[in-house]
Amino acid sequence: MESRQRNRRRPSKNFIRAVALCVACAAFNGVGASVAAFLNLPVYLDSLGTILASMLGGYIPGIAVGYVTNLINGVLDPTHIYYGIVNVLTAILITYLAHRGWFKKLSLTLLTIPILGLLSGIISLILAYFLSGGDLSSDISAPFAQQLCINTGMSLTAARITASLFISCIDKAIVVLSATLAYHMLPPKFLATIDFAPWQQKPLSKRELAETMSEKPRLMSLGTKVVILVATILTCIALATTAFSHFTYHRSMIASESTKAEAITTLMASVVDPEKVVEYLQKGEKAAGYLETEAELANIRDSFENVQYVYVYQILPDGCHVVFDPDTADEPGSDPGTVIDFDESFQDYLPSLLAGEEIDPVISDETYGWLLTVYKPLKNQRGETVCYLAADISMNRLIADESSFLAGVISLFAAFFILVCAIVLWLSRYSVIVPVNSISRASNGFMLSSEGIRLESLEPIKELDIRTGDEIENLYHAVLQMSQEAVRYIDESQKQSDTIARMQSNLIMVMADLVESRDKFTGDHVRNTAAYARIIMNQMRREGIRPDILTNEFISNVYQSAPLHDIGKIAVSDTILNKPGRLTREEFEIMKSHTLAGQQILESAKGAVSESSYLDEAQRLAAYHHEKWDGSGYPYGLAGEEIPLSARIMAVADVFDALVSKRSYKAGFPIEKAFAIIEEGIGTHFDPEVARAFLHARDKARAVAEKSNAKKALEEETAQQNTASDAS
Repeated sequence: MESRQRNRRRPSKNFIRAVALCVACAAFNGVGASVAAFLNLPVYLDSLGTILASMLGGYIPGIAVGYVTNLINGVLDPTHIYYGIVNVLTAILITYLAHRGWFKKLSLTLLTIPILGLLSGIISLILAYFLSGGDLSSDISAPFAQQLCINTGMSLTAARITASLFISCIDKAIVVLSATLAYHMLPPKFLATIDFAPWQQKPLSKRELAETMSEKPRLMSLGTKVVILVATILTCIALATTAFSHFTYHRSMIASESTKAEAITTLMASVVDPEKVVEYLQKGEKAAGYLETEAELANIRDSFENVQYVYVYQILPDGCHVVFDPDTADEPGSDPGTVIDFDESFQDYLPSLLAGEEIDPVISDETYGWLLTVYKPLKNQRGETVCYLAADISMNRLIADESSFLAGVISLFAAFFILVCAIVLWLSRYSVIVPVNSISRASNGFMLSSEGIRLESLEPIKELDIRTGDEIENLYHAVLQMSQEAVRYIDESQKQSDTIARMQSNLIMVMADLVESRDKFTGDHVRNTAAYARIIMNQMRREGIRPDILTNEFISNVYQSAPLHDIGKIAVSDTILNKPGRLTREEFEIMKSHTLAGQQILESAKGAVSESSYLDEAQRLAAYHHEKWDGSGYPYGLAGEEIPLSARIMAVADVFDALVSKRSYKAGFPIEKAFAIIEEGIGTHFDPEVARAFLHARDKARAVAEKSNAKKALEEETAQQNTASDAS
């Protein structure tokens, strides 16, 4: 573990260079926005660096540059923060188009301008509308919109939309063309040295990365799960935070407006003389000082924003008796002495009002619209409430302010949400998904078929060099260690298997030699028949005969066990076994018993080994190699498919070798004569498919026979020379 920590990979120069480039792109955004503001240009120029970063590095650099730029610009102008979502969406669109090669062709580059202009223009217009509470008069496009209204007769709304989209397209034309030009001016060698990927392993090429990421999970990728989890958490936090913020903002706005209304009623109290209220009710405007007092109340109302009405009521059981109700620009006030019915929203407060007590601010949405009303009791010198001073604050502006607040919060969260999800997906991609997929891909290519292939397939796992510093790295080292152990284990097992195979082959030959030591003709015979059997099986497989049976394992088992097909002769007496002439009927019956003896010997041998597939075949060969296709063979008289395939193959091999081999009681047949006899036995003695396959491979069979005969001739010549030498 300590060595791993000492060898911890530092950030590559390419990655550091990429980060520096992002900082430069953020600076481009700031410089562009500053130049546009300094020259008072009707454009923004704040997305040049965002577009260039997206072209160079993709989603993460583009989104990060766009978001950070708006945060920095927001220090000087807070409204810039809310427009970060525009830059973030710009980065996403540019990256998407760049990956599809749009900026390699002029026509597609020009097509990008209206697409991006309309997208950013519409979003900016919507944000501006909500952030300003529907007042776009201060927007950068306002002068142009006014000229459109004057020159074309457009409605103000249509003019504002047209002007905003037009300016957005002009702005994006400048930054897109500038960024594209800068991108193509950068040397390809420089671009090749920029790597925005925080590799936690050996860096992969684009092709290798694409192949690694092409691994499709059964249900859902880990990256998707991580993004869903993060998005869910962020959404829950955002909803809770937004709801709490809105509730807090709403309460603070109500409190602020209530405080303002109370201040207004306090000013009203300094104007209205409580001792003259009765006179004002009786004489109205004819009362001394009434009109002056009403004018002062109107001035107080007009001095405060969003104050819709101020009035003075005397609350009696039959209703509200008007003392003062100054006229507004939209509607005249009620005359003094007029009785107004109580609004439904005041029913709960009537006992307190009739008792002359103070009440909390009241929010109502009835006869006079959505209002926040503050009632302040006005008391005379005796401490009696003679009337109530009231101020109505319009809630419409409050709604606009709350909408602006929500729009800002949503805009901020949307940009932050996209940034966080992109970063999480980016980090999980290079810290989890790519390493895990790399391990999976390298492990899938791990093969154990041969020593060379094993060592070769182990190298891709070693070369991954995963250093995430977490459980993924532990998994990698576990897989690497397991693979290395598997290679060592397989190598050792292969050596042991080869040793066992050699022991098995030697054991078979020892058992065959036991027979050879008693039957001087059997030694070469068991070897030749094994060779002929393999020739037959290989030819049958080439011809597509019985592919379900003729597997590599079957051929190996038959070839290895073929020398044991005459093992039963060990139970036949030497007199019969080595008789120089033909056997009598009784002797032949004893000779035929070697098939059953061989079957019993091998049955006993099978009980001593755990893996006996080759002995199964040896038992079948020993028992059935003298059976005939037409059922006239021995010891059981089986016919056709009743005879195991291995025994039908051995029947051809056994007869052919017996025909071409010299015996004490006969000379060997010519090889071509032996082939003719085999052909004559098709369908009677031999399985037609097996015999024809043997005849189709007659050149290979002839080579074995000629080699065996030459060997025997050499042995006989050597024996004669030795005999002559001994005699002399």
